[in-house]
Amino acid sequence: MVFLKRVLFWGILIGIAYVIMGYHFIFFGKKPVLLKKTKFSLSYTVFSIPNEKMLKSNETILEIDPLREAGIADLLVEMGRMTEKEKEKILDKYED
Repeated sequence: MVFLKRVLFWGILIGIAYVIMGYHFIFFGKKPVLLKKTKFSLSYTVFSIPNEKMLKSNETILEIDPLREAGIADLLVEMGRMTEKEKEKILDKYED
């Protein structure tokens, strides 16, 4: 029984670590959204986007490489924070 509890404990712990390292937790105000990371890391695991555009502009958000590569621009369009045209204009600056 003790062995089973240990296995269960470590399995849950590994599962939590997998989720933390594999997803960005993006908060639009109080609403959380999961965004899959392009590679496992702890960079920008939790990121907050305030409702007011003045506090963080879309361009400032898209300057962050890990978030941009994970597709946060599509999420911003989906949430109505920017248009598809604005997205293309900003992303053109970062194309290789």
